[in-house]
Amino acid sequence: MTDRGLFISFEGTEGSGKSTQMRLLIERLRKTGHSVIENQEPGGTRIGTEIRRILLDPVNAQMASTTELLLMFASRAQAAEEVVLPALSRGDIVLTDRWTDSTLAYQGEARGLGFDRVLATQRLAIGDLLPHLTLCLEVNVEAGLSRARERNRKLSTGTSEGRMDAQSLEFHMRVQQGYRKIAASEPDRFRIIDGSGEPNEVAERIWQTVARLLRHVSRAAS
Repeated sequence: MTDRGLFISFEGTEGSGKSTQMRLLIERLRKTGHSVIENQEPGGTRIGTEIRRILLDPVNAQMASTTELLLMFASRAQAAEEVVLPALSRGDIVLTDRWTDSTLAYQGEARGLGFDRVLATQRLAIGDLLPHLTLCLEVNVEAGLSRARERNRKLSTGTSEGRMDAQSLEFHMRVQQGYRKIAASEPDRFRIIDGSGEPNEVAERIWQTVARLLRHVSRAAS
């Protein structure tokens, strides 16, 4: 466990492998003695899980972009109060599968709402609660989207795709562009990780970045 809490988020386009890599990092951190709390966005709480169901249900294909934005931050506000802030106050490491950067990329960039509107909503919902480190897995967008759609077809017995996965390739290309814009503006916090190759290869790239942060925190605390 660190002397103060650490907040790390995973980001990426659909099918980038972020959920797998987050699981592998959690296992490695726990094996080295760290207390780790997990969060999923949208979701992470009972209320957030209900919001997630609405957001991802293909029945809601006509959802307005602003509605989508507000629901995302409603889930996030609940997770902040119920999961993230209490864990950080205990000195735990919090790993979350998506956070505000997803909303900047998906709603701000790909939906065309703009970063300013997303950031204004962020200030209302969660203030300045941002991860100390964001790991954004970058893969070929088309290949990743194909993997995500195949996964969802299997999970739903072939009847439907998730609402986000059902968006066009062009939409998901804009998401990736949104992530790159964030990386350019916040290079210290937001790190793009090459997501290609075997899972253990990607995990090692991630660990090198996380280990540097842990060493920095350890030195600062000593």
